[in-house]
Amino acid sequence: MHEIFTKRRSVRHYQKKGVEEEKLKEILKAAMSGPSGHNSRIWEFVVVGDHKTKEKLAESGPWADFVKEAPVVIVIVGDEKKSKLWLEDCSIAAGYIYLEAANQGLGTCWVHIHEGKTLDGRDPEEFVRELLGIPHEKRILCLLPIGYPEDEVYKEKKFEPEKVHDGKW
Repeated sequence: MHEIFTKRRSVRHYQKKGVEEEKLKEILKAAMSGPSGHNSRIWEFVVVGDHKTKEKLAESGPWADFVKEAPVVIVIVGDEKKSKLWLEDCSIAAGYIYLEAANQGLGTCWVHIHEGKTLDGRDPEEFVRELLGIPHEKRILCLLPIGYPEDEVYKEKKFEPEKVHDGKW
């Protein structure tokens, strides 16, 4: 398990090959295996593979351009009306996606949606909601482009004990 944590990294450049359905299914199963407040399981996922749609998703923010190059993009959606913990629950699901993607030899990178502005100054949540037909009462947390990393360069993540406080600050 430790190897998966250290192997995981943000990937913005992908190989041209697609992601196998079985690997994608395992990633989504992992996302749905995570905890949620009161076991509410309020997350849902939109899986986007269409190139034209990915090109539009790349307009959702100033750092989203690389999204169009990924073979598939998972959009993480939560239901704020069913749980005030939608942000936390969806974030945990995103973390599980990150880890299972690494376990499958794939990479991803968080693209923030629920705040900020699109390239043309619009609300990114409304932009993605309209593009993908997501109901208005749902909240969109992020985009997670998924694919095989273009390169295999991994920086070792070091333990920083100075960031750990024992009992109090």
